[in-house]
Amino acid sequence: MRVSRMYRTRLPVVAMLAILSHLAVADTEFAQLDATVADAAQTLMTQHAIPGLAIAITAQGKQRFYHYGVASKATQQPVTRDTLFEIGSVSKTLTATLVAYADAQGKLSLTDSPSRHLPALEGSELDQITLIDLATHTVSGFPLQLPDEVRNEQQLTDYFRAWRPQYPPRTQRTYANPSMGLLGMVAAKSLGLPYADALQTQLLPKLGMRHTFINVPSSEMARYAQGYNKDGAPVRLNPALLADEAYGVKTTSQNLLRFIETQLGIAETDDSVRQAMAATRTGYYRVGAMTQALVWEQYDYPVALGDLLAGNGSRMVLESQPAQPISPPLQPQADTWINKTGSTNGFGAYVAFIPAKQLGIVILANRYYPNEERVKLAYRILGQFDG
Repeated sequence: MRVSRMYRTRLPVVAMLAILSHLAVADTEFAQLDATVADAAQTLMTQHAIPGLAIAITAQGKQRFYHYGVASKATQQPVTRDTLFEIGSVSKTLTATLVAYADAQGKLSLTDSPSRHLPALEGSELDQITLIDLATHTVSGFPLQLPDEVRNEQQLTDYFRAWRPQYPPRTQRTYANPSMGLLGMVAAKSLGLPYADALQTQLLPKLGMRHTFINVPSSEMARYAQGYNKDGAPVRLNPALLADEAYGVKTTSQNLLRFIETQLGIAETDDSVRQAMAATRTGYYRVGAMTQALVWEQYDYPVALGDLLAGNGSRMVLESQPAQPISPPLQPQADTWINKTGSTNGFGAYVAFIPAKQLGIVILANRYYPNEERVKLAYRILGQFDG
């Protein structure tokens, strides 16, 4: 806490001592956390050659920000809470929120088929699919990535019309960017805007996320971190069909923590956004120890680290998993570890929060590294608050 010179000259001695005492208590309260974060972060960065790392924590309404390394090895610009990172598939949580927001606005229903809003798809197999199916990854038959040969809007329409399910709908969880991209397309169409505009004008302002972008404006480029791939070469995300909807968001640790605090009910927003957020945390399927909500992946709390590692591991991303329907759907639970990982070629992201403990964490890095290592880091840090 910084007190201005003018204020100090008028501050009574007793009041000053009270402030200093409060600060001492706060420093003591977070001293062990600070030491744990510093040790864990430095170990992680060394093991995985991560140039820059931003960690943000909210605990019962108190925020803590940690910054390590550089946003760019070339410029040596340090990472701060305002550094822009690519967050990969964490973007999907915003896509799901936008869809649920459109539902709250009466623009669509989550039980609609995508073809109801995209007439070019009418008469295809997608008539039998709902938006809930898209948002819970229970539509099989799509690959993880959109095929390279699909390069324009007409080819994309043809691709979706040709889709055939590999398994009966709502029986398997198959993680795929094309189906998530389709979800974003429907949300945007229902709101009458291109996806990037719908997200940045309809939702992000209501979330207080003023430094979150699909397309980073020139005025913000100086804060956009340089990403580094597995070989250490500099890379950034290239424009591609459905990238905006599935993995295209760039944001800061401060803005992403604001998103988590809104989910926790700490940060204020309007009723329609609160309704949308509750909808995204409604559980529809059990997949092993994980409950699949609308993009969010949830675990009964307390949760074993092994369950988190399995749920965020490569098999869950690359292989179809049996999905057991929850009937009726499970309303948002407080005793839950809720998380999402995200990656691009040059960045790695992870967010997690626990409503019952009013805890949340954001971890952003400008190099790709395994999901499991992100989970271990978050689990160790949030474990400081147990007991």
